[in-house]
Amino acid sequence: MTGKNALITGGSSGIGRGIATVLAEEGVNLAVASRAPDPAAIDRFRAQGVRCLRIEADVSREDDVIRMVREAISGLGHLDFYINNAAWTWHQPVTRIESESWYSTLNTNLSAAMWACREVARHMIPRRRGAMVMVGSTARFFPAFGETAYRISKMGLKMLMENLAIELAPHAIRVNMVTPGHFKTRMTGNIPEEIEAKLKGLIPRHRFGDPTEIGNAVAFLLSDRLSGYTIGSDLVVDGGLTLNPLRLRTEDEVTQLNL
Repeated sequence: MTGKNALITGGSSGIGRGIATVLAEEGVNLAVASRAPDPAAIDRFRAQGVRCLRIEADVSREDDVIRMVREAISGLGHLDFYINNAAWTWHQPVTRIESESWYSTLNTNLSAAMWACREVARHMIPRRRGAMVMVGSTARFFPAFGETAYRISKMGLKMLMENLAIELAPHAIRVNMVTPGHFKTRMTGNIPEEIEAKLKGLIPRHRFGDPTEIGNAVAFLLSDRLSGYTIGSDLVVDGGLTLNPLRLRTEDEVTQLNL
């Protein structure tokens, strides 16, 4: 993958930073887009010996997304990869959802992906090569109080990925998804210890993932050598969380229910 060029949204923090870190280590040049890209993160990516563009963009706005893609292509020369990672959530019960928060969440998490993939596809189709990865969430598998918009947007992202996959495959462009569970980010760092312990108890691996573990999964899906025949797949990276639908943490709990 050395010398390839990638555009990633939300790439200077959290899971996106983990993805960008792995790609930089693999020699991939980066265009990192965010509302406020972290200069320190950009410097660390460049320290890996790759080119790294810093693009400020509000992906909830179509005009910003179009500009973002054009700046990435102009700055890097062309794009081989696109990683749709930026996401936003707003906690509100259904009876209190306001249009502003509803559309902000859907635009950031779903519409932005469509806008960006449309623009990137227009660039990749004449080149007859490229790969895209959508970053989903295990949140789409379960309902949760106050997260209606977020979970709907992540479910929609899965279907967008699958439609893109079948439309772009004839042009030798592969589209896939990686679906993270709970990972060590700034957000989970603010969780009280008691709640964190309960969350980890729901995960068969009994720990949160490291963002670079998602980065490794994304690198696998982007690599033609490793996954050149992989199209429309959803790679779940969650430590086994979604394999435990009854949320039973120990063998004793199962035994008590006579399962």
